[in-house]
Amino acid sequence: MAGVNKVILVGNLGKDPEVRHLEGGVSVAHFTLATNEYYKDKQGNRVERTEWHNISAWRGLADMADKYLKKGQQVYIEGKLRTRQYQDKDQQTRYITEVIADEISMLGGRPHGPGTAPEASSAAVAEPQHTFRQEPELDQLPF
Repeated sequence: MAGVNKVILVGNLGKDPEVRHLEGGVSVAHFTLATNEYYKDKQGNRVERTEWHNISAWRGLADMADKYLKKGQQVYIEGKLRTRQYQDKDQQTRYITEVIADEISMLGGRPHGPGTAPEASSAAVAEPQHTFRQEPELDQLPF
């Protein structure tokens, strides 16, 4: 049986997507996504924990991200985890784990920026306004 590598995130963009165009005209967008969870500590104080995720979108999704996504916007992302290695400026091998997006949905509501408060729970997530999906490459089709 094959394994499953599926990630679903709902959060706010930490920055505008940075888009590069590679050889052959292939586009890739990179951005960060913040997800928040809330809990009460032993003293009963509400505590917020923010987790930052590195997101990559390719081809048509990269172009869509460049055109429509902005810092602070709430989005739904489906994709898969991928870990890659690279050499830093000191020639040290580094690893980064990122989500390769297969689907991005822009969710309703205002972006969360300075002076605005995020929703307190994921139950308050709005319906998607627009959904974009990565079309599979021919060599990825199961037949």
